[in-house]
Amino acid sequence: MIDTSTIDVFLGLDVGKSEHHATAVTPTGKKAFDKRLPNTEPKLREIFAKLQAKHGTVLVVVD
Repeated sequence: MIDTSTIDVFLGLDVGKSEHHATAVTPTGKKAFDKRLPNTEPKLREIFAKLQAKHGTVLVVVD
């Protein structure tokens, strides 16, 4: 079992060939992000950095 008590936001990433969809929620269930993203590394890194700057530790779950 993983201790998630130190996670500040959970980011679910649905990976697609041409674009992805990302949804982030806080531990209390508040939606912090919910958008389609282009399939580019810079855009993914940008969203990770923004979520980390605003919320803290980000756990990314990929489907």
